Parts: sequence; C-alpha cells; structure tokens
Amino acid sequence: MSSEQSGLSDEFIAQQQKRLLAMKRELLGTEEGTIASERRLQEERGSEAEEYEDDAQRMEQDIANQALRNVNDQRIGDIERALQKIAEGTYGLSDESGVPIPKARLEAMPEALFTVEEQGRREAGQ
Repeated sequence: MSSEQSGLSDEFIAQQQKRLLAMKRELLGTEEGTIASERRLQEERGSEAEEYEDDAQRMEQDIANQALRNVNDQRIGDIERALQKIAEGTYGLSDESGVPIPKARLEAMPEALFTVEEQGRREAGQ
C-alpha cells in the first residue's frame, strides 16, 4: 500500500483530506467575495465624477487583486493535485522524485507536492 511507502497512517491521510477540502472551500469563497466586493464598489461609484487618481488607484488595486487570484489559482491547483494523490494512494510522495515528503512539511502545508529541496529548485528556476 502506498501509505506504507510514504510512512503516513491512513488516519493522518484522512485528516489531511479534510484539511485540503476545507482549504479549497475557503480559497474559492475568498475569491468569490473579492469579485462581489469589486462589483459592489463599481455600482456604488457608478454616477460619481471620475478623478485620474481614482483610476490609478483602481488600476493598482486590480493588479494586486490579479496577483492574489494567481496565487490562489496555484494553491487550488496544488490542493486538487494533493486530493488526486490521496485518491491514487500516492499522497506524501513527491511528484518529482517519488521520495516521501516529511510528515512535518505535510502538517504545515497539506498541499505540498514536493520536498523542500525540490520546491526550492523549482522556484529558483522560475
């Protein structure tokens, strides 16, 4: 069984699955809330006079919101992959090398798909 290969108990994996599902719901809810807030602000300002500074601030906020969405999209993708690995029986094993990801890393970051060293190399290569 793959949980033996990763050194993780079935109970730990079940707890991680619950955590991953909760994280996914939270991230999706946060994104929906951000979009709703943006719409509400646009509706409130609909008939107000526009200032160039307002446009600049709005553009900066749009850039920041897009960056947050990009990070959330990446995290959601990692969460979905971790859930897929649970279903496949390979949770806790690196997607890159197949070596076990330390339990402490998975406790801190349940969506981890790589060891710390592998993740560092991937981020340095971007």
